[in-house]
Amino acid sequence: MGNSMLVFIFWFLIAVIFYTYAGYPVCLLIVSSFKKRDVKKGVYEPRVSVVVSAFNEEKAIEQKLLNLLELNYPTEKLEILIGSDGASDRTDEIVSRFHSPRIRFFRFVKNFGKPHVLNALLEEACGEIIVFTDVRQELDYESIHALAANFKDPEVGCVSGELCFKTEARSILGHVGKGMDLYWRYEKFLRKKESEIGSMLGATGAIYAIRRSLFCPVPLDILVDDMYVPLSIVERGYRAVFESRALAYDRPSERGGEEFKRKVRTLAGNYQIFLHFLNFFMPWKSPIAWQLFSHKFLRVIAPFSLFGLLASNLFILSHPFYFWFFLAQILF
Repeated sequence: MGNSMLVFIFWFLIAVIFYTYAGYPVCLLIVSSFKKRDVKKGVYEPRVSVVVSAFNEEKAIEQKLLNLLELNYPTEKLEILIGSDGASDRTDEIVSRFHSPRIRFFRFVKNFGKPHVLNALLEEACGEIIVFTDVRQELDYESIHALAANFKDPEVGCVSGELCFKTEARSILGHVGKGMDLYWRYEKFLRKKESEIGSMLGATGAIYAIRRSLFCPVPLDILVDDMYVPLSIVERGYRAVFESRALAYDRPSERGGEEFKRKVRTLAGNYQIFLHFLNFFMPWKSPIAWQLFSHKFLRVIAPFSLFGLLASNLFILSHPFYFWFFLAQILF
């Protein structure tokens, strides 16, 4: 391969990496400034079903249920469905202590996996609106009202809330907590702008809601339901939007290894999503082709882009600039 071709590859990959992390957000900011689609929100209090899949959550399930029971929403219009996915700890015992008529508890004899539990709970749910949430996070007092207001707009099929990390957690956990907080600020900016110009590509699993009538069973092998469910709704012509007032509070993991495992799972889940929604990459068929390619696909292949940059740089070290750039890559 000629030297000029290697130089071209080097600069092409520089451009791809720059666009992935900086260029795309700038483009979103520009596009949203003149192509903003407002959501026609209004007071709306439909019957709501909150669904939670739990597996060995004895440390957090009690606080989660107390949190859900305290939410500001008409008591007669809110039900809570808990699915214990073959728990082997005290999760079932703890949930059974709650005698609220709003809590409906379903035990599964073995660990079938989250998609199976969600599909089963949705068959039992009575609400017009379904709210998905994880055990670990607490929901804000007004979060259900904030989500529901968006469904006043008939074009909206899915609404994602906002995941926030508690201030004290960020200060205690140091670099891991601060890193997670920075990542989520960046990610929320992208989701907000994507929502403004049409639809987001996914939701936060901590808090998101859909119209019950639009739910399709989640394939049992899916790793990221919070991306599959919104995209399946967008596929049918509805919008998936971001609601910054619907808050869920979390503490970042104290161990970087746990966050790494989550990232690996999300990465694998993204590959699954690409295969399930290949038609979304076709601009003539999909209103979110640009967003999906820029936000998700380029992010997924970023490690390969970085490796390609390093490899191409290795063969053009004769020029001082490329030598120092290569050294910087090795060091950092």
